[in-house]
Parts: sequence; structure tokens; C-alpha cells
Amino acid sequence: MYQTDPPRPPQETMPTMYDLPSELVGESGLPDEFHRIQADLLSETCQPLTYPSEEILLASDLNLYYDPRHPLWYKRPDWYMVLGLPSASQQQDLRLNYVIWQEGIDPFLVVELLSPGTEQEDLGKTLREVNRPPTKWEVYEQVLRVPYYIIYDRYENHLRAFKLMGTRYEAISLPENRFFLAELELGLGLWQGSYQQTTGLWLRWYNAAGWVPTRREQAEQERQRAEQEHQRAEQERQRAEQERQRAEQEHQRAEQERQRADKLAEYLRALGVDPDSLS
Repeated sequence: MYQTDPPRPPQETMPTMYDLPSELVGESGLPDEFHRIQADLLSETCQPLTYPSEEILLASDLNLYYDPRHPLWYKRPDWYMVLGLPSASQQQDLRLNYVIWQEGIDPFLVVELLSPGTEQEDLGKTLREVNRPPTKWEVYEQVLRVPYYIIYDRYENHLRAFKLMGTRYEAISLPENRFFLAELELGLGLWQGSYQQTTGLWLRWYNAAGWVPTRREQAEQERQRAEQEHQRAEQERQRAEQERQRAEQEHQRAEQERQRADKLAEYLRALGVDPDSLS
């Protein structure tokens, strides 16, 4: 578990996700097409072997409120994962926001998809302004202490990964643009292919067997397996039919030989020769 126990302001009832705004005026409430498709692919292929799916929150553009001393401060990661958190089983319980002091568990991994307007902050290259909230990098590294921070720049096809070591993020070496997380028995890497009818270089999860298949790919694999089983069954049926035909032909040849023998015996008897006496 990756939990926090932030200090609570004295004699104050902390707001919950129902009290805090899920959008602010002037901010887009929906991601662009790339962010939406990329987040869908991450969520669809994220299937850790070490946690049941009902104990994992996979969130995209869900406001993350992180400081009980400043309850209106929030970040909106492009995609993040929280482990050991019961998922909502009823529609009315679906989260409007993710509120750290309400949930009690910090994210395990955050993904930011670089945009020209957010690149400097995403990479920790901006300084915090006086009397302003901390930057994304500061929140993920120093406030929430998120173990893994992933940054993907689709414009440069550049993947970066950072792991929290002590109090600071350290870059992870990414041979072949992928890395494996032993805690999940899953890895993240760049995959060239088509998803939701869009071809490109996508950030995607993989396991020991290869890229984790999407639902469409799983359905296609099942269709191919069913087709292969059908073909094997058809081949077996054809082999059985061929065996039946060969047996029928052997039976017909044996019947023809018997009929010839009967005719010969009948001819010999007409000549006064007992065929049974012939050697």
C-alpha cells in the first residue's frame, strides 16, 4: 500500500469529492482525441497479476486533490493508477474526484502526455510561483511521493520514466523504450500499431507473454482459435471420410473377387469339376 496520513486542520470538517469541483471555469472538461485514445489503451491493457482488478483504480483526467491544508488545490494527471483501493460497485458511487485525505492511498504510478503548453511543468523545469500551488513534479515527487512517474512525448516519440529513490526522482534507463515493474509483473513500452482505428506509436502495457491484448484483439484471437479448431475438425472429418471411402472401396473389391470366384466355381461345376477338389 502507498498511503498518506496528512495533517488535518484543527476543528475543520474536510471536504469530500462531492464538495470539491470536478472542473473549473476556463478549463476543458474533456481531453483531446489523442489523450482520450491513449488513456483508453493504457486502461484496457493494464492487467497486473499481483492485484485483483476490483482493487485497482485507473483514472484519466480525474482531479487529484492532494493537500488538506489547501483543499482546493488539485492536479489533473492524464492517467494514473492507485493500488489496493476498492473500486465502486454501484454507479452512484463512481468518483467525481480523487481526494487523498478521503481515500488515504497515494497513486502508485502517474502518466503525463506532453503537450507544448505543459512540457516545462511536466518535466519539472518550472519554478513554483509565490503563493501559488506547487508544480506537478513537486506534487508527485515531494507531496504524494508517487513511486513511478512516466512522461510520453508523442511529438518526439520520446518516453521517459522516473522512479522515486529516497526523496528524489531518478531517471530509469529505457532500452528499447520499455521497462518492467516487478511489483505488477507488468511493463510499459512504446508499441507501433493501430488502436481505435488510429495508427501510431502508443504507450502500452506488456507482460512476460508480450503486449497485453485489448478486448478487440482478444476477440480476434478467440475468433482465430475457433476458426483453427473448425479447420482441424473439418480436416479430421475429411480424413475420416477418406478412411470410410477407402474401406468402402476395399469392401467393393473384396465383393468383386468373391463374385468372380463364385462364377468360376459355377462354371467348373457345369464342366463336371468339383472346385473344392482343386488345390
